[in-house]
Amino acid sequence: MAVLVASLWVSADDWWGLTWRLLLASLIGGAIGLNRQMAGKTGGLRTHMLVSLGAALFVVITTIGGTAHPDAVSRAVQGVATGVGFLGAGEIVHQSRAKPGKPAVKGLTSAAAIWATAALGMSASVGFWQLSLIGTLLVLLTLSGAKWLEKFVPVTRNEEN
Repeated sequence: MAVLVASLWVSADDWWGLTWRLLLASLIGGAIGLNRQMAGKTGGLRTHMLVSLGAALFVVITTIGGTAHPDAVSRAVQGVATGVGFLGAGEIVHQSRAKPGKPAVKGLTSAAAIWATAALGMSASVGFWQLSLIGTLLVLLTLSGAKWLEKFVPVTRNEEN
């Protein structure tokens, strides 16, 4: 574990390393945001880019110089995950259906995409670029491919509840 944690540290003078990590986080957020924007969802390109970049910045701050407490990265990840949870909750909008008293929940997938985007930004910020790219492909596959797959899943709705 000590070797893994030691490999996360980046020098404040390593401009190329810092730039690559933050640029990757922005590009990952942009790819997912573009997917959401093209689908006409509220959280689009800029939102996802900023979430990914912001999450990356919060985490990379703890890795600069290697002088921070070893638990600093863990605490930063936990803080970002909690904060982004509130942002995702804001994405979820309750609207009434045609029948009174039957609320419809919208925005769950967009909220989950924001949450996943933050996680991908954090993974890019600690230098796990392979994980970030694979994760991005899986998120995009889920957002696009699973939507197509849902057409073939039979849905039974209980209208009494």
